[in-house]
Amino acid sequence: MPKIEFSRRSLLKAGAAGLAAATLPAGLARAQGSVVIGSVYVGPRADFGWNQAHAMAMDIIKGVPGVTVIEEENVPETDAVAQTMESMINLDGANVILGTSFGYFEPFMVDLAARYPDVQFRHAAPLWSADKHPANLGSYFCYLNQAHYVNGVAAGLSSASGKIGFVAAKPIPSVLSNINSVLLGARSVNPNATVQLIFTGDWSMPVREAEAANALVDAGCDVITCHVDGPKVVIETAEARGVKSCGHNASQAALAPNGFITGAEYKWETIYRLYADNFAKGEALPNVVVGGYHNDMVQNTAFGAGATPEAIAAAEAAIEGLKAGKPIYVGPLNDNAGNLVIEGEKDNYDPELDGMNYLLDGVVGSIT
Repeated sequence: MPKIEFSRRSLLKAGAAGLAAATLPAGLARAQGSVVIGSVYVGPRADFGWNQAHAMAMDIIKGVPGVTVIEEENVPETDAVAQTMESMINLDGANVILGTSFGYFEPFMVDLAARYPDVQFRHAAPLWSADKHPANLGSYFCYLNQAHYVNGVAAGLSSASGKIGFVAAKPIPSVLSNINSVLLGARSVNPNATVQLIFTGDWSMPVREAEAANALVDAGCDVITCHVDGPKVVIETAEARGVKSCGHNASQAALAPNGFITGAEYKWETIYRLYADNFAKGEALPNVVVGGYHNDMVQNTAFGAGATPEAIAAAEAAIEGLKAGKPIYVGPLNDNAGNLVIEGEKDNYDPELDGMNYLLDGVVGSIT
């Protein structure tokens, strides 16, 4: 994930509710009650993961007066997404387009934004740059690593072995941040905790995800978590093997009635409500909206049967700390090859963390 070219701190201080910009130019202003949002998903709406998190937020937005929602699922990161978005604009009258998959941004959304200057396009990853991209395009992002830190706290106190297994798709910065944050959360309550890691190679690889979860259990991990698009297979495999689990993206609590601890969830609805409200009022959408616990953009799933009372108390305290700005990354911290990677204290929104390309000491695995 590249560094975000904007003053993040100034936006964050404002909070989600205060991010509206100046009034739209006359040609872009919309009458109140004419908001039509088109939302596009790369997978099925009900995947117990990434796509479901967005879809659940859109279900909430459907109840906002004056807002119409158009959705399309299972749209690949090809020309198909451009065709879907154009159809939403030309046939359904969409004036806000939300692209929720990483590969939708370039060239597809960049090109469409240039072709349709009266339509607002927003993409769910911090890729937009004022220097390079159209002004009617932008980015939004929730820092889920904060909720994964809470996962780590709860896992560290719910694990008998101190070995947490992590099934991950690809070694990109946002994934590495979640892995490292789980480790730091676990070590905040159990200094001997470790995270054992297996990469599957792609976002949706159900067979490999099951194989990885089983391998981690066989290696002695008694808590399993993940960063894949649809965590269903990982959580169900952990439950079937009699070990505990922590979720990712959306709630998987129903899949693991015996072993579920908690999970890291996005709160996209905070951003989508802001968009709907601004647009209905004829106000410009902010080009960039980011956040975490302090401005209600992430949350943890309600604690399940796998969480001990001590784990619940510590996780709740960690959430309050994050809301108050307590940093996750406090150096000196070495990577698992022995190199110093963080010297001092890092703000949870420090742009340097967006370029994370390492696994911390305590993570058993490799990004190569």
